Amino acid sequence: MEMGQLLAGPFCGQLLGDFGAEVVKIEPPGSGDPMREWGREKPHGMSLWWPILARNKKSVTLNLRTPEGQTLARRIIAQADVLVENFRPGTLERWGLAPADLQEENPRLIITRVTGYGQDGPYAPRAGFGSIGEAMGGIRYVTGDPDKPPSRAGISLGDELAGTFAALGTLVALHARHRTGRGQIVDSALYEAVLALMESLVPEWEIAGYQRERTGSVLPNIAPSNVYPTLDGPVLIAANRDTIWRRLAALMGRPELGDDERYATHGARGANAEELDELIAAWTAGQSSEALLELLHENGIPAGLTYRAKDMLADPHYKAREAIIRMAHPDFGDFPMHNVFPKLSDTPGEVRALGPSLGQHNAEVYGTLLGLSPGDIKALETAGTI
Repeated sequence: MEMGQLLAGPFCGQLLGDFGAEVVKIEPPGSGDPMREWGREKPHGMSLWWPILARNKKSVTLNLRTPEGQTLARRIIAQADVLVENFRPGTLERWGLAPADLQEENPRLIITRVTGYGQDGPYAPRAGFGSIGEAMGGIRYVTGDPDKPPSRAGISLGDELAGTFAALGTLVALHARHRTGRGQIVDSALYEAVLALMESLVPEWEIAGYQRERTGSVLPNIAPSNVYPTLDGPVLIAANRDTIWRRLAALMGRPELGDDERYATHGARGANAEELDELIAAWTAGQSSEALLELLHENGIPAGLTYRAKDMLADPHYKAREAIIRMAHPDFGDFPMHNVFPKLSDTPGEVRALGPSLGQHNAEVYGTLLGLSPGDIKALETAGTI
């Protein structure tokens, strides 16, 4: 069962639904999840984000702010394996849905809670959005060019990381339940999800006194690994391993550079990265990107282009791997989107349906799962409970 709105909690629900979970999404009557309206481009006045984020889910409307709605929610939760929610800490408790009470009724219940700052600590009551979690977790400070203010990644990275770790925690809790027979609480905080990706940033400061800074397209002390010019656009080359660097030097017609003391070792290349990049750029600038990439691939040198959506849709490897699939949408027609990932050999995930209309599954859930009659359901609709 999925409660909550916007992105972090629902992204967790999307991942679980991709691999077969029956996700019943609770939405406010009349308005639904605000994600139904989000997105820069809105053909037909509709979000292009919603069909993806809500794929494989069943939409049920329910007013959780009323006693009647809370009673219905408890009845659904009593039959659930997992409850995913991303309200501020204390919200469930105010609604009479305290985790301790829910787990008393359903001891096997796993409650996955996604928030900005976690369920405890001095910042727990604060509102938390992905951008704030990205800043506090450290990724914003090190993203962008060194001569400009910190940048964002271009996607809702913090929210989706928190949702990803929430899904991971949920699966770990399900595995533990096979041994213990008991559910537990999964606490996923936005800033900690970002922090989990920050590599050795903290001990670099604490132990070595080194503060990571923004470096643009360059990996500090890792060379060559950069974007290089060609006749028709930039190409990424990552030849920072000793053996790969020697192969690249030979391709450049400068095999002696492979053993030059300025470039022969990882440390030396890092110290002389700027002049090394100049040498490589002078070589790549006179070639077409296609010819250069073919040459690099043939010689086992990691290289590639920076893809946009249109490049992904045209790429033969994307097509062979079915990384992008298409489904029929009632308003958009042919709807392309990324496929389920990761790929499993025996139990692969599947996109069974695009995001549902608001309340599309009220009759199914309230009628079949809870056993309410059509008259009961109509009365709840009239009262504004569903």
